[in-house]
Order: sequence, then structure tokens, then C-alpha cells
Amino acid sequence: MPLALLLGLLLFSATGQAQQSEQKQCVSCHTDAVNQGLHSIWQTAHGAAMGSGNAACVQCHGDSSEHRAQPTENPPQVSFGPSHPSRVETRNGQCLGCHQGNERLMWQGSAHHTEDVACNDCHQAHTNHDAVLDSRSQIEVCVGCHTPMQAQLRMPSRHPIKEGKTSCSDCHNPHGTTTDASLVGTSLNSTCIQCHSEKRGPFLFEHPPVAEDCSLCHRPHGSVNKDLLISRGPFLCQQCHSAAFHPSQLNDGSGLPSGSGNSSLLGSNCLNCHSQVHGSNHPSGGRLTR
Repeated sequence: MPLALLLGLLLFSATGQAQQSEQKQCVSCHTDAVNQGLHSIWQTAHGAAMGSGNAACVQCHGDSSEHRAQPTENPPQVSFGPSHPSRVETRNGQCLGCHQGNERLMWQGSAHHTEDVACNDCHQAHTNHDAVLDSRSQIEVCVGCHTPMQAQLRMPSRHPIKEGKTSCSDCHNPHGTTTDASLVGTSLNSTCIQCHSEKRGPFLFEHPPVAEDCSLCHRPHGSVNKDLLISRGPFLCQQCHSAAFHPSQLNDGSGLPSGSGNSSLLGSNCLNCHSQVHGSNHPSGGRLTR
């Protein structure tokens, strides 16, 4: 047998034995019985990209030589918990070493970063079904911290998040943006019109609050009023139009509203007539009625 071929076989055999030894160091202790579901990482994108055996484990958890020598005394070099988790910066550094750019460009200084949120607080690397990446289950991950939204997202008027037709990340980038509330658009309005394009405008006759801020009239996470309105009509409109053209409430002697109340308007919804409240391109749409 040629010497080169013999050396190659010996090297291949030694490499295979080393890999088996390395694999035994991790999975021989971290069995499914001990760490349920841990081995499912081999069915994920992480497992496919990292290879097999201990070589895959150390890419995220570090060399962990002290842990391998005395596993009960020393945690892994980078531990993601639940026991003895490493510092948040250390854990996130391991993730950001591969997951850079795109929607994570603004992570530094983002709300989650400044609140010391770790990547594994939201993501699950060892499962083929990361709940936060599924629009049907993402809400349960988000409201675990954002509890005020839990009730709002279950109000009668809401976005279809529970049905999985939309998700929190359709409007918010959890890794950070330059806008308030980490919105995916450059502003609240630009975020809303990504779906509600019919409200984009520009219109020949514009309703100023619409161009300024959608949240002046709507609660984006949920409302007890139709169409996510912060109040039902005519009370919502009367916050600004208390005495405009035809008062829709009686004059109680205080001087507001001026003029005489019209009985056909009392208690009616302004939208019954002013249906084009977001804006109109009709030549006679100055009052947003058509």
C-alpha cells in the first residue's frame, strides 16, 4: 500500500475517532432524557449549518473545556440557561457573531438591548419551531413581557393577530429601528399604510389629523369601538369639531356649541354623512362627504 494512502487512512481514522470522542463529551451527558428536546437542533437550520458532534455545540457554547472536565462544577463557557446563564452580552455576542445586518442593524441602543433582553429570551435555537418566528404563536411570546397589549389585542376591534393573519413583527422590528416603538416604517403613518394603502393619499381634500398621526383617532392594538377608534362617534369628532357649521349637541347655555342644535343630528354619527373622513378627491368633497 502506498505510504501516502496509508497516512491518509490513518488521518481519516484518527479524525473520525476524535469526532466520536468530541460528540460523546456532549451528547453522552446531554441526552433527551436529561435535556428533553435538545437533540432536535439537528433538524433545524442551526444544526444543518454547524455540522455534527461537539464541533457544532462549541460554536455557540464555546470550548467549555472546564465544563467537560467537571460538568457538575462548571457551567459551559457560554451558558444560555436555564441554570447558570452567562451574561446577556456574552449570550447575545454568540448570536450576533453570525446573525448580523439586515433587520438587526439597529440592535445596539434599541429598546430590547437597553433593557438587557437576551436573544434566547425570545428565540429557541434547539427547536425546529421557534414560536417567535411563527405568526400564529408570536403573540404569546411578545405579550409575555408586553402585558398591557395582552388585553388590547383581545378587544372587539383589533388586528387579526390571534388568527395568524398578521403579527407583531409586521409593525414592529424587535431588533430596533430609528422610530418610536421600533416601528418598521419611518413613521407611524408609513407603517400603517403598508397595509392600508387606500388611506395613503395625497387627497384633493385632506383631513389634517389623518396626515399627521393615525393614532390621533385609532388605537393600533385594539379598541372597544369599531375600526380601532379611540372613541365612538360623534364624541370622537367633537373633540375637535365642537361647534363646526351645524352643532350636533344642544346649547346648554354655556355658549358652546354656537347656533341651534339640529334634532336630526343629535346622537347621530358624523360618519353617516362625512364618510370620506380620511380624505376625498371628489370635486365636491370639501366637507369629506363624498
